[in-house]
Amino acid sequence: MDAILFETPAEGVALITINRPERRNSLGKEVREGLFAAWERFERDPALQVAILTGAGDKAFCAGGDLKEMAETVLEVPPLDMFPILGQSIEVTKPTIAAVNGVAFAGGWLMAQGCDLCVASHNAQFAVTEAKVGRGSPWAVPLITMIPQRIMMEVLMTGRALSAQRAYEVGLVNRVVEPDQLIRAALELAKEIAANAPLSVRAAKETVRLATEMGQSAALRAARHLWHPVYTSDDAKEGPRAFAEKRAPVWQGR
Repeated sequence: MDAILFETPAEGVALITINRPERRNSLGKEVREGLFAAWERFERDPALQVAILTGAGDKAFCAGGDLKEMAETVLEVPPLDMFPILGQSIEVTKPTIAAVNGVAFAGGWLMAQGCDLCVASHNAQFAVTEAKVGRGSPWAVPLITMIPQRIMMEVLMTGRALSAQRAYEVGLVNRVVEPDQLIRAALELAKEIAANAPLSVRAAKETVRLATEMGQSAALRAARHLWHPVYTSDDAKEGPRAFAEKRAPVWQGR
């Protein structure tokens, strides 16, 4: 059984599934290697515009690191390239959506946090549980741009889980849906994004990163430079032309 499933359920959309439900989709070696390969495949395929990451079954999106493996290998400080962390150990310039079903604990929270958007089922739970097992969570730094500081403090220091509704209230989750509607809702969001001009979408993703990592003046200068090739692209001409001709635009990504 493949540890990672890679499907294309709609035009321009990849669905990446962690396929170890019997291990609560924990991040064992095969899963980690499979995720690295899946993200690279998605990034390199020009026909794919948006990726959805989910977990098999309804018990766990991903329960985090494989603690049994960690005990056997006496893992201390994880190498920087051990986990496929979007924006850190692997670069993906296209939009990504986490579709969270069941628990997203520790490394599972990390996988969801790394995606650009998050859709959760009502039975989803989110927790950074490292404090409960004596492990570390330096990867949680980007959370300060996603949720309020005092919520982040509580999450990291207590290890207590947030419900899907609470995660939505504090801004960690974009949408909460019934469990049987999770993939459909994520696909609807993905298809809506994939229908837009790919250069504009990717530049929008990078603009958000600039805005969170730089001061306002520097981010504005960087964003103007970033968007220049979008303004001067063929797609920038196609969009208004399609609108005037009352038809759907045909994006070329250039």
